[in-house]
Amino acid sequence: MEITCKVQKRNLYIKIKGDIDHHTAEEIRTRADREMARENARNIIFDFSEVSFMDSSGIGMVMGRYKAVAETGGKVAVMGISEPINRIFEISGLKKIIPCVKTQDEAAEILGI
Repeated sequence: MEITCKVQKRNLYIKIKGDIDHHTAEEIRTRADREMARENARNIIFDFSEVSFMDSSGIGMVMGRYKAVAETGGKVAVMGISEPINRIFEISGLKKIIPCVKTQDEAAEILGI
C-alpha cells in the first residue's frame, strides 16, 4: 500500500494505492491525522481511484476522519471509488454524509473550497 499526501489551501489530498484493511486503515488514519495537524488542514479529499479492496476498517477510518474534521468545521469527500467500494459506501451509509465524486474539481466544488 502507498499513501501520498499533499496540502493545497488548507485541503489535505490523500491518494491511496492498494487495499484498505485493518493494518492499512490504521496507517492511513495515523498519516492523515499527522498531516492535518502539521499542515493545519481543514478538509480532506481521499482519492480511492487505485483502491481495489476495502473492508469495515476502511469505513471506520473514513468515518473517523469525517468526525475529526467536522469538529473544526471541515468536510470530507472521496473521489474515484470503484463499483465494489461504492456498494460498501452505500450499505454502510457513508454516501449519505460523505460526497463521492469523480474528480478533484468536483470535490472542491462540492466542499465549497
